[in-house]
Amino acid sequence: MEKRNTIQKRLVMEAVTRLASHPTADEVYAEVVRTHPSVSKATVYRNLGSLSEDGRLRHIRMPNGADRFDHCLTEHRHIACIQCGSVRDVPVTEPDTLDEDVAHGTGYVEVSHDIVFYGVCPGCAAFRAPR
Repeated sequence: MEKRNTIQKRLVMEAVTRLASHPTADEVYAEVVRTHPSVSKATVYRNLGSLSEDGRLRHIRMPNGADRFDHCLTEHRHIACIQCGSVRDVPVTEPDTLDEDVAHGTGYVEVSHDIVFYGVCPGCAAFRAPR
């Protein structure tokens, strides 16, 4: 079944792309209502889910915080600052066959992964450094 490409879906996609900072659902909502105040939070959340399911956005599950959304669909990983919570892109460092290797070794099917690294970003590290 083909899903409709609604105005709300376009607004959500544009907000994620414009923010370009791996925004949370709440940040996307705030960006959308800045120019379209009649759009509900439920509509934004529903469209984030739909766009992720359709493969038009990447849903980044963050174990220690709010999930994030990424408009960049090229293969990459993420790193999150444990101080300020910012999330940035990291080039792929694992082999292309990682999912296949895990599936073969465990018997699982439809294996996928999402790796998030954690650390202190350069800005926070500079702020913490003794002067």
